[in-house]
Amino acid sequence: MFPALNGGAMARDTQDDTPIEDRAQLVDHIREGEKPPERFRIGTEHEKFAFNTADLSPVPYGGERGIGAILEGMQRLTGWDPIEERGNVIGLADPAGGGAISLEPGGQFELSGAPLDNLHETCREANGHLAEVREIAEEMGVGFLGLGVAPTWTHDEMPVMPKQRYGIMTRYMPKVGTRGLDMMYRTTTIQVNLDFEDEADMVRKMRVGLALQPVATALFANSPFMEGKPNGILSNRAAIWHDVDLARSGPIPFVFDEGFGYERYVDWALHVPMYFVKRGDDYIDATDNTFLDFMEGHLDALPGERPTMGDWVNHLSTLFPEVRLKRFLEMRGADGGPWRRICALPAFWVGLLYDRGVLDQASAMVAEFSAEDRRHLWLEVPRTGLSTTIGNRTVADLAREALALASEGLRRRERLSEDGLDERGFLNPLEDAAHSGRSPADELLAAFNGPWRGDVRRVFETNAF
Repeated sequence: MFPALNGGAMARDTQDDTPIEDRAQLVDHIREGEKPPERFRIGTEHEKFAFNTADLSPVPYGGERGIGAILEGMQRLTGWDPIEERGNVIGLADPAGGGAISLEPGGQFELSGAPLDNLHETCREANGHLAEVREIAEEMGVGFLGLGVAPTWTHDEMPVMPKQRYGIMTRYMPKVGTRGLDMMYRTTTIQVNLDFEDEADMVRKMRVGLALQPVATALFANSPFMEGKPNGILSNRAAIWHDVDLARSGPIPFVFDEGFGYERYVDWALHVPMYFVKRGDDYIDATDNTFLDFMEGHLDALPGERPTMGDWVNHLSTLFPEVRLKRFLEMRGADGGPWRRICALPAFWVGLLYDRGVLDQASAMVAEFSAEDRRHLWLEVPRTGLSTTIGNRTVADLAREALALASEGLRRRERLSEDGLDERGFLNPLEDAAHSGRSPADELLAAFNGPWRGDVRRVFETNAF
């Protein structure tokens, strides 16, 4: 079962003092995530923007109506354990080993869900969390927005959360791209964490996930506005990732090379620059070195010191490919969105990846894509969405094919609700988009050009939780 705290930013960074003796330990750490299919679980993460309902401004950390106060209210309501850094509450963790709440750099409020058996449980979890958040936040005059990019706020307007690792990242991002700060402070996503049986199963799932990640991006495209107006892009969140520290992000094409497996991913991770090393309560800037430097005793900030397994786990959490490998796989291609889409994202990937026969068919589907096709989809889908073409087909065509497979995969799972319904109904919003050729972003733009009369602020009504 994957740990609930391994979210996109994680509520709590790992401290494991086990010394690293050799590269094989790093490979074995990932291999230890293997589990039989009957133990496969679903872990869903979703982020949302907090805004003041009175004037639609972003919510700062401090103050009686700030993010910190919301976390404290949630702690009292849920009984979850507070996670503190230098006296500030920066997250909550379920003491029973379930989910966790963490903060992204600009105050994006994230639930990293518990590892659950089925999508009915996933939706109950999301619904319960959102009800609890509303109970606390409404009294403070705070609402939450499900959208992939902050639609009206500039970077300078964004609050800054009191987390040391974000300070290191904020200083480093402008050195390695032009959009890293936008990614950190002005985007949200929905993600799902999924298990693998063995190395071969991991490889197949990772290849299908990477090849079809642009299809998920198109289906979930939900961020056509920035700074109060459209800019011709359907998923600004995905477009931002095109220029964010590409040494550690993107579609990592080496996954499709012959012989790819745990060792190849580890070798890539070893050569990616680090962000930080955590020692006690302090985060030490390590951006001038790779993890391999650290293993060789050449970390500038800690001369002669060598890493621990906790350092390795933390480093893996700072890699941002479209599909991320830890002791499980993270699907990272979707914009943040409203409640029904929180449930739809895990439904899409569970349906495709958790039935062996359907996974075989999905593997055959993506085997038709060339490296050029995959790169074309990654680059073009943020702008043209479901109408993006590949050969003589559109991404909407690919989405319909993928959704048919996902639906069959969910049917075969036979996970029934109390009403006797299986999990296929969670795909409905995606099937509507694929068959109409209209993503959520297309619908938002139609409203902007129609009944909204050019007022982007109306999105705070339509996409509020």
